[in-house]
Amino acid sequence: MTPYPVRVQICGRLVIEIAGRRRETALPGRQGRLLFSYLVLRRHDTVVRSELVEALWPVDPPNAADAAVYAPLSKCRTAVGPDLLSARGGARLTLPADAWIDLETARDAAHRAESALAQADWSRAWGAAQIGLFVARRGFLPEEDLPWTRTVRHELQDLYLRTLESYTTAALHLGDTELATAERAGRELTAAAPFRESGYRLLMQALTARGNSAEALLVYDQLRQRLRDELGVPPSAETRAVHSVILSALP
Repeated sequence: MTPYPVRVQICGRLVIEIAGRRRETALPGRQGRLLFSYLVLRRHDTVVRSELVEALWPVDPPNAADAAVYAPLSKCRTAVGPDLLSARGGARLTLPADAWIDLETARDAAHRAESALAQADWSRAWGAAQIGLFVARRGFLPEEDLPWTRTVRHELQDLYLRTLESYTTAALHLGDTELATAERAGRELTAAAPFRESGYRLLMQALTARGNSAEALLVYDQLRQRLRDELGVPPSAETRAVHSVILSALP
């Protein structure tokens, strides 16, 4: 274990902080950023040169690709230090057990938020979901269209939707001043995932709790029309039940 703190942000703008010093500017340009991000994702493995070549050049690798990958790998090693990045017999990024990595933090936050919801611990779920959202909203290497970057972006989108749903649910149950938060988050959720019925249910409940039952019914009608026109199916029984509760409470 290294005797100094390590913080790594690979979502959004790449940030590497080691012992209080920023190191990302020492990486060798685009290839260095890609290589380091890939090694962070595979930090528990030793990655052979052929895999690094495929990560950087999946379609048209350069001549002498193994040698071509050596230069950015060597510069990455210089940037972060040989004690963190080994290149013997393959590349391995060895971070301390207490290193902070934003994507791993988002994964853990999504799990903690959902666990807290299952226990009806709304405050804990609210806090954990915010942490996950903070990371997931930043995206991941949007300018890079590589198989592994697409995989990470898909995971990050899933984390975004999961934590946003947890955040909306927690805010709805906390009530009071958080009802406005629940409404905003519910609208964001339905815009981000227009066929995810749970988002519409949460938005309908938030609007009703704020005294806007008519608008909640309008949200239901918009969902019903979308599902009918684009998928040819009605809303689920659970969504129809929320609609019925709202109707039954009208004067």
